[in-house]
Order: sequence, then structure tokens, then C-alpha cells
Amino acid sequence: MDGTELKGIVHAETVCTDDEHDMSLRPQRLSEFLGQASLKKNLSVFIEAAKARHEALDHLFLIGPPGLGKTTLAQVVAHELGTDFKVTSAPALEKPKDLAGILTTVSEKTVFFIDEIHRLKPVIEEMLYIAMEDYELDWIIGQGPSARTIRIPIPPFTLVGATTKAGNVSSPLIGRFGITCRFSFYERSDIEAILHRSARILGISLDEDAAQLLACAARGTPRVANRLLRRMRDFAQVTQAHSITKDIVSNGLARLEIDNVGLEKHDRDILAMIIERYHGGPVGAETLAISVGETVDTLEDYYEPFLIQSGLLQRTPRGRSVTALSYKHLGLKKYS
Repeated sequence: MDGTELKGIVHAETVCTDDEHDMSLRPQRLSEFLGQASLKKNLSVFIEAAKARHEALDHLFLIGPPGLGKTTLAQVVAHELGTDFKVTSAPALEKPKDLAGILTTVSEKTVFFIDEIHRLKPVIEEMLYIAMEDYELDWIIGQGPSARTIRIPIPPFTLVGATTKAGNVSSPLIGRFGITCRFSFYERSDIEAILHRSARILGISLDEDAAQLLACAARGTPRVANRLLRRMRDFAQVTQAHSITKDIVSNGLARLEIDNVGLEKHDRDILAMIIERYHGGPVGAETLAISVGETVDTLEDYYEPFLIQSGLLQRTPRGRSVTALSYKHLGLKKYS
């Protein structure tokens, strides 16, 4: 094999995953974080005040559906404060020693991010209470009658807790957060701005009307928008197009089975299932989840928020029901 034959080979170490692309697309500063204007305006004040006092920022509680930028905002806060950033998720903290191992190694003013904080075990949550309030850890030495408790001091730090299920977080834990930020789905104009920014970072050309069409299909979620942008880049590259055009986006969305309001095939299947099998509802969440082959958590966390926000689905005391808009969108007739 000569040198010319090697030119087409892509080495494994040079291949970038979608996760790596996500990291490259994440903003580093609050000024680069697009959307959520009210949230950013208040948070910038709190950050500047903490920096002026040379103190750790108060603990921060982030609430919102997946993909809206909670992890990204936690990283932005750390960059703005100029501090270390440590990240974990609640399911990874199985024993108190796991939490203690992290907190005893943090430096002063470190931003410590816990994702899915609603899934913390009670014993770890109780240890976290003291750490958040007093910047100390309760630790038991010995066993039986000789056991004793000592308090280990830790540097002042900022805990950032993120959750998609604020109702599942205990009141004592919520009460220890000084700042609460609620994320909402992004406006279409904000999604367009995010798409143009991501396109520049990825080094691809994105037409304005193509960005508008992509924004309509992005479910008001930056993560979905960036994922769709990468797929449209693939379609453009294979067809040797110099930029992502409206036609490429239209054809690409059709091939991905995503409609003009961002509903995927499974979203439409959920609505159609309620209409055709349960006469429009109401139907219980567990029954619906089994019918469409999903878990209740996936149904409630991923599919339902956007369907409800779009006015296509509603939750009632008796279960889930579709709205008149669903019949119109799917082109189905309402049962009499």
C-alpha cells in the first residue's frame, strides 16, 4: 500500500462523537448563552455581587425539561466566577463516602454540579444539608458503643442542583438553595440565533430560511436544534451542497419523520394511540406508556412536556387526553 492509498483513511483517534460536538457548541460565558433572558439578567447580578464580596455564590437550583441548558448554565457560572467545576449525577452517589470524597477535595468557591438531584438517597441528602449550610461534613468514626461523630470542615462552595422533577425534591433540600432558576422552552427567534451560532462554530453555511424551518422543528430545545443541525449537515455534505438550504432541511426532516411543528413519529404515535384506542382519552400514564412501548418516566420527561406546551395534550385527574388541535394536526375526526 503506497502513500496515496492512505489519504482516504480516517484514524479512530480523529473521529469526533456527537457528545464532543455538544461540548464544543456550549457557550462559556453568560453573554454567549442565548435565550432565557430574565433568568440570565438576575443571575448576572448575583454573580457580580458574589465576586465583589469575594464570596462563594449562593447555592443554585435549576428546574426545567431536558435539553434546555441546565448543565451548560452550571458550567457558565463556574467560568464567570473563575472557579473550579465538579460534576456528578445523583444516581452515581450511592454511599455517603462518595459525596464526602468529592466535598473534601473541593477548593474554595468551587461550583459543584449534581444532575438529577431529585434522585438523591435520603442518607446522602441529609449529609448534604449540613454541607450546604455550615460547610462541614458529619462523619461517624468507629462502630457500636465506641462510635463517635466528628465534623470535618470544607471550603465554602456553590452547589448547583438540576432537576426535571422539582416536585420530587424534598422541601428541606429545596429550602437550602438561595437561588432558583426555572427554564422555559425557548422562543423560536432564540433557537434561530442558537442555530446560526452553532453553524459558525461547526464551520458550515446555514441559509436564513433553512434556520427558520429548523427552529420550527426544534421543539423549543437547543439540544434538539443542534442535533438536527448536525443531521442536516450530513445531508448537505453527501449531496455536495455548499450550504444548508431550505430544500435540504425540508427533505431531511421528511426523511427523519419530523413534521413542521417538531413532532417525531413517536409523538404522533402517542397522540394517535390515545385517539384511536382510547377515544381521545382520558387514559392513565402507565396504560399509555405500556401501549406505546415506553417507560412512564420517558413518557413524562421527554414526550409529554412538549406535547402539553404545544397544546396537543392535556393532563387531567383521570389521565391524559388529546385536544381538538391534535385531531386537526393529525387529520383525524373526533369521536362522537
